Amino acid sequence: MNHLAHALLSGRDPDVVLGGWLGDFVRGTPDPALPPGVREGIVLHRAIDTFTDAHADVVAARALFEPPFRRYAGILVDVWFDHLLAGDFMRWSDVPLAAFGEAQASLLQQHHDDLPSELQRFARYMRAHDLPAAYARRETIARAFAGIASRFRRENPLALGLQAIAPLEEPLAARFASFFPALVAFATARRAAIDPTHPLHAVGVF
Repeated sequence: MNHLAHALLSGRDPDVVLGGWLGDFVRGTPDPALPPGVREGIVLHRAIDTFTDAHADVVAARALFEPPFRRYAGILVDVWFDHLLAGDFMRWSDVPLAAFGEAQASLLQQHHDDLPSELQRFARYMRAHDLPAAYARRETIARAFAGIASRFRRENPLALGLQAIAPLEEPLAARFASFFPALVAFATARRAAIDPTHPLHAVGVF
């Protein structure tokens, strides 16, 4: 899953949420000097990715894409699923998308000096482009695909990702609708295992 889903599925604990953001920007065993909640958030992020990659609906969603997009189907599905989540956000959160996004940006700003340089740059990009709330807009998804495409050394078709998705919107939406409740349940159970005394908030903001 992409940034919006990870932030949402991290729950209400700010340390766990921060770890969720770090999950894409750190490698290996989480630094033992980090607060326990941050380390747990990194581990949760990785568990969500593993669950997602192996889930039958996600496998089927990736298989919908024909070459040359098939090679990049994982990226296309991750980003598009964030768009679908953003478009129906109030089903999953009691906090409006704009307020949720502002809280995420504020959290990253509070910890700016402790973030890896790549995440510092992304946090600035978030502020400039109203992310993650703007994932609800197609033009933002198009820009995201173009940005990802530019980071590959090899030539690739990702900048045309929306064109590849257009004829597949209905089956992709069906796969997301089947998959995401299972992912919410998985992440909620994992957070309960982190702290059995913490309420089972499926989603939220701090």
